[in-house]
Order: sequence, then structure tokens, then C-alpha cells
Amino acid sequence: MPAIDLPDAEAQCAQLAELIRPRLRPDTVLVGIHSGGAWVARRLREILELRNEIGLIDVSFYRDDYGARGLHARVRPSSIPFDVEGRPLILVDDVLYTGRTTRAAINELFDYGRPASIQLAVLADRGRRQLPICADFCPWKVDLDPALELVLSTDASGRLQWSLAENAHA
Repeated sequence: MPAIDLPDAEAQCAQLAELIRPRLRPDTVLVGIHSGGAWVARRLREILELRNEIGLIDVSFYRDDYGARGLHARVRPSSIPFDVEGRPLILVDDVLYTGRTTRAAINELFDYGRPASIQLAVLADRGRRQLPICADFCPWKVDLDPALELVLSTDASGRLQWSLAENAHA
């Protein structure tokens, strides 16, 4: 596997929060995509000291490749504990790559109502989009071989960390 210096994911969360802070409104809510985006959304809520609860969504049933990929082994329930209608939302994910997960998340959010706006915040943008989707907030753009997957996880103490995996979706 090629050597690449992976950044500190916790420091990236702090950078991402500072990118978001100037555009926050009192009624803005975060919605994290399971699982990496959910971890990042929770961390952003802490850093930004937001009072609003965050939403969590699992887009498994909304993916356009559901028929080909089947159901992921760890499907989690979506939880949107607020009224989406007319609210500014920030959709949070760990990695933006093809854009298909983001598209699926937007489709799911509209099932809950019509938000005033949806902005996208990610820790990493890999490029190589298949759909016209871009991040509004992103501290790291990285060009990786398509055979590599950028994986966000938590260590034993709960800190976010990056790793690389080979050939996950190539």
C-alpha cells in the first residue's frame, strides 16, 4: 500500500467547525450520515457548543446501487428528532467521493420535509465525483488511488482516526 501521511482527524474536526461557525444560524441543525458522519456530527456539536440535537441517518435503503450491493450488514435506524421543514441543515459525512451517498442522504431528508437549505460538511474530499455534488465545508482534499478506501474509525479512547484499506469499492 502506498505511503500517505494521514492527518489528525480530531484536528480536522476543529478546522471543520471553524469553517462552519461563521455560517451557523440559531436554527441550524446537523445531520450525520452513519457511521463516520455521525461521529463527526457529534464532535462538531461539542466543538460548536450547539444546543440543538443532531439527526442521524443511514442511507442504505436510499442508495441507487442498493440492488447491486444489497443490504449492508450494519444498518442503523435513522433518527431525525426535529422538524426538518424550513430548517437550515448541515449534512455531515466523513468522506465525499462519488457523491452517491450524499444524493441518497438528501433523498432521505426530503422524506422528512422540505428544509430551507442543505449544506454539506466533510472531513475529506477525494474528488472523482460521479454526480454534481460538492462540499460547502471541507478541511482536506486528497487524491487517492481508486483501489484505496479512506476509513474513519474511533480508537479505544473514542478519538477519531484515519486509516487506509485496500480495494474496498474499486
